[in-house]
Amino acid sequence: MILKALYDYYHRKRDLPQFGRELKQIGFIIVIDQSGKFVRFEDHRLDKKTATEFLVKKHYSRSSAPVANWLYDNSAYVLGISDKGEPQKALKYLAVFKSKIEDIYRQYPQQTDLSALHAFYQQSPEDLRQAVEQDPLWETIKKELNKKYSTFSFRIKGDTQIVAEKDELIQLASDNADASGNQKICLISGERDNIVELTTATMIPGSQAIAKLVAFQVNSGYDSYGKQQGANAPIGEQAEFAYSTALNHMLAQGSRNKFMVGNRTFVFWASSDSDASAQAETSLFDMLGIKDKDDTDNPDAGIEQVRKVFKAIYSGELKTSLDDRFYILGLAPNSARIAVAYWSELPLKVFAANIVKHFDDMEIVQPKSNQGFSYMGLRAMLSAVTLGGKAADATPNLPEAIAKSIFQGIAYPNPLLAACIRRIRAEQSIGTTRAAIIKAFLNRIQSNQKIEIMLNKDNNNPAYLCGRLFAVLDKIQDDANNAHTIRERYMNAASATPAAVFPTILNLSNHHAENLASEGSRIFYEKLKQEIMGAMEQEFPAHLSLHDQGRFFLGYYQQRQALFTSKKDQTND
Repeated sequence: MILKALYDYYHRKRDLPQFGRELKQIGFIIVIDQSGKFVRFEDHRLDKKTATEFLVKKHYSRSSAPVANWLYDNSAYVLGISDKGEPQKALKYLAVFKSKIEDIYRQYPQQTDLSALHAFYQQSPEDLRQAVEQDPLWETIKKELNKKYSTFSFRIKGDTQIVAEKDELIQLASDNADASGNQKICLISGERDNIVELTTATMIPGSQAIAKLVAFQVNSGYDSYGKQQGANAPIGEQAEFAYSTALNHMLAQGSRNKFMVGNRTFVFWASSDSDASAQAETSLFDMLGIKDKDDTDNPDAGIEQVRKVFKAIYSGELKTSLDDRFYILGLAPNSARIAVAYWSELPLKVFAANIVKHFDDMEIVQPKSNQGFSYMGLRAMLSAVTLGGKAADATPNLPEAIAKSIFQGIAYPNPLLAACIRRIRAEQSIGTTRAAIIKAFLNRIQSNQKIEIMLNKDNNNPAYLCGRLFAVLDKIQDDANNAHTIRERYMNAASATPAAVFPTILNLSNHHAENLASEGSRIFYEKLKQEIMGAMEQEFPAHLSLHDQGRFFLGYYQQRQALFTSKKDQTND
C-alpha cells in the first residue's frame, strides 16, 4: 500500500522527472575541447551543502560490483581519485567508467561529444591526473570529494549543456537498453514490465548513503522457491522509478512535504489535486515543519490559519471527495536499510477531524502575558518532556507514538504522561505545554468528566482539588514572604501522598497568612481554602496513581492561573 500510494503520487505530480531521469546535484564540471584535451574545472557549488541540479539519466543502484553512471559519476569513477585512500580500488572504478565510454563510442562513433570523451580517456591515468591537478580549482576539489554534491560530468568547450543532460545522449542509453529483460507482472502497477534486481537508494538523515526503502536479501531465509533479489517480490522498472522518485522528491532539501522529529523523518501527501488536499498539505507543513525565521510578528497567526483550514475541511466548507485520502509515512535510519516506523492512511475529512481534535485537546489557559491560546505541536510536546528541552533526545518510539495519537485521534501514549510528570518533579515546574499534555492525555482516556480549558470549580476529583489547594498555599507564601519553600520542599510528596503532607503545609500556611499585606487578602485566601477543602467528600488521599498525579498538577496549574487576577477580583470573589 505504501509503494502504491507513492506510485500514484508520482503520476499525479506533473513536474517530476520523466521515466529514467533524475535531478542530480553535480558540483564540478570538467570542460574539454573537441579533441578531448582538458581545459578547466567549473565550480557549480551553490553553498556548503548544495550544488546545481542537472536533469540526467537516473543513477544505477550499486551493490558490491562497480557500475558506472551515464556520463557522470564521483571522482573515483571519473578521475580515478578517491578521498578514502584506496588508489587501486579507485583505478578499478576508473577502468569501469572508461570501458563504458569506450562501448558507447564504438556504437555511435559519429557522435561528436562521445568522440571528445573517448579521446579524453585515451590518456593514461597518470597523465589524466597530472592534467587536472594543474587546475587552480583542484586543491579546493580535493577537500570536497566526500560531499554529497561531489559529482563530476563533462561539458564540451563552446556548449551550454553538460553531456550528461543532453537529450540525444540520454536517448542513446534508452536505445541501448535490453527491451525484453526479465519481464513479470509488477506487484505495484499490475502490468508486465522488466523486474528490477536492486532498488534505488533513499537517503534520510542518519542513514547510510545506500539505504533503501525496499531491499532484497540473498540466502537469508527469505528466498522463496529459489527466487532471489527482485524476483522474490517483482517490482517493475517503471513502478520502481515512480515510487522512488516520488519519495526522494518529498525527502529533498527544501521540501514542504516532510518534517523531522529526533531521528525520525516523516513525509506526507494527499491523494488528489483538490484545493482541500493542497491546503491540507500546506497546513500540515506549517504546523509541524520548520518555520520561517522572519515570521516573528505573530507566531500564532499561521497556526490559527492551519486550524481554520482543517476545520473548514471537517465542516465541509472546503469540499472533499469520499476518495480523497491523506498519507503519512514515518521513516527511521537502520543499519543497512530504512525502517518504516509509522504509516497512516485516512480519508482526508477524518484526518482533518483528528487534527482539529488535537487542537481542542491541547487548548489550555495560559499566563496573562500570553494572549489567547497557543498551539502545542509534536516538537513542543517532546521538548517539554525531555531533559534540556531537546526533542531529539526523546525516548525511542515516543515521537511516532505521539504522531499516531495526533493523526489518528486515539489516546496519547502512556510514556508521554510518565515522562511529563517525571520532568515536572525534576524541575519543580509545570508550564503551559506540560499542563496541556496532561489535560489532553486525561481527556482522551476518561469520558465521564472532561477537564476544562480553565479552572473548573465543579471538578470534585480529590487529586484535582489537592492540586488546587496546594496552589493556594504556595501563593499565600509567595504573597506573604516572596518565597516558594513549600513548593520546593513539599510539591513532589504532596502529589504522591497528600495525606502525609497536607496537615503540615496547612499549618505552615496559617503562619504565612499572618504576614499578608492586608486583611482582605487573608480573608480571600481563607475563604478559598475552605471552599476547596469543603468540596472534598473524603479526607486527603493516602496515595495518588500516576493519572491522579497528573490531575494534581493540572489542578495546581489552573488554580495558579486563576489567582493571577487583580486584587479587586480577589476581594469581590
